[in-house]
Amino acid sequence: MITPHGGSLVNRIAEGARKIELENKAAGLYKLEVEDRYTSDLLMIAIGGFSPLKGFMGKKDAESVINKMELADGLVWAIPVLLPVKDASIVVGQELALVDKNQTVIAIMNVSERFELDLDNYTTKVYKTNDGAHPGVKAVLDGGNQYIAGDIELLNRPVGENVQEQYKLDPAMSRAEFEKRGWKTVVAFQTRNPIHRAHEYLLKCALESVDGLFIHPLVGETKSDDVPAMTRMDCYQVLMDNYFNLKHTTLGVLPAAMRYAGPREAVQHMIIRKNYGCTHLIIGRDHAGVGNYYGTYEAQELVDTVADRLGIVPVKFEHTFYCKACGNMASTKTCPHTSEHHVMLSGTKVRDMLAASQRPPVEFSRPEVADILIAWATGKSTVTA
Repeated sequence: MITPHGGSLVNRIAEGARKIELENKAAGLYKLEVEDRYTSDLLMIAIGGFSPLKGFMGKKDAESVINKMELADGLVWAIPVLLPVKDASIVVGQELALVDKNQTVIAIMNVSERFELDLDNYTTKVYKTNDGAHPGVKAVLDGGNQYIAGDIELLNRPVGENVQEQYKLDPAMSRAEFEKRGWKTVVAFQTRNPIHRAHEYLLKCALESVDGLFIHPLVGETKSDDVPAMTRMDCYQVLMDNYFNLKHTTLGVLPAAMRYAGPREAVQHMIIRKNYGCTHLIIGRDHAGVGNYYGTYEAQELVDTVADRLGIVPVKFEHTFYCKACGNMASTKTCPHTSEHHVMLSGTKVRDMLAASQRPPVEFSRPEVADILIAWATGKSTVTA
């Protein structure tokens, strides 16, 4: 099986007597409330999704990642994992109880460093813009320019991880599942949206050349107008049950927050899926993009520059769609026909149809998936074909 990034899978989850010890200690510690995106990072660190990280980065690693896309020791890393603070009283050497918005203690952290960064350089290098309208840039700017670093130990999983329990496959669990199934090669699919027919086509194309498919949707913090995680999970499951070979397909969630960092996030997604035991990752059109900040295939170009150093294979696809003239799913690489023959709908058009209890064309979306989305969009179960 593929080796975790950095050589070994990190586990920073306190259990048994150690958890009891830290829970007792937390009662007397200063409690620092952290936002959902950072509780997601705490979980990703603890379960090994961010291996080899054991905590939030210090300045040396952060600046190296920002400027050179690697950790200070030379290991490829694309997006800094940082904890901003606005409390000026926190000092190096202090032990903190990190709590969520419900005041539940998520983790204990030993503060090893306090520092500032050049935020303009940070956002321009990582997000390719310093525009505050970009959701990733906005999160950086909203956090301020005071950061603390230090190793963490997880006491409780964040309550924001609001999905069915059977889908919470941590890296050690997904690796065990792949091994049990005898999968030596596994392709992962990153998504934060329901899967439509074009996605289904590229998933099945990718699966033809590997042992297994890991549908791995991101369920951490996304944009406010994205479809909720629970609804999406129902969409993924009904699609799998009806249209995929379950002997070669499985489903689990990625509890990370979206950064919308486009090319850089594509590299980060490869690192994460490597830690989950995947040997391949699908990189499609505008991977992890938002708005018009990135080129259509810029993510594919960047992952090509580091794939050999990562050891996980990018599976690249052109834009896909249903072509009426071809009579099947196709891509810009395989279809000779002009766009008037292609069934393609904008996100706005799809939302309008769902709100009106109308299924999108079957060439665009499976009816079972459309029905779930209509029920979410309208609160009704009545569907018009």
